[in-house]
Amino acid sequence: MSEPVPTEIRLRRSSRLLEVSFSDGSRYELPFEYLRVHSPSAEVKGHGPGQEVLVTGKENVGISAVEPVGQYAVKLVFDDGHDTGLYTWAYLAELGRERDQKWARYLERCAQAGERGK
Repeated sequence: MSEPVPTEIRLRRSSRLLEVSFSDGSRYELPFEYLRVHSPSAEVKGHGPGQEVLVTGKENVGISAVEPVGQYAVKLVFDDGHDTGLYTWAYLAELGRERDQKWARYLERCAQAGERGK
């Protein structure tokens, strides 16, 4: 099965959401904070399994630009200076499909680290 390809990507600054519609009909609203703390960059992912870095304090992060990278990804430029993660179509779809589970896991990790009261 091939991964769906985005048909539309909309940056909604006032609601702090990246809205992504895919060729298979799926549509996701991905909060900026969620995208930032799940950046596919080495800064967040580390350089191998178990090296993930818990990024906190990004509740008010914004996205200043969405830049296409070839036919397979976008680079999100965050207003905190972070711009090294390439969000492939497959990863954006995964973030949309698994948003609830990934966010719950993130909040759990924050709680364990004594970060974030939400």
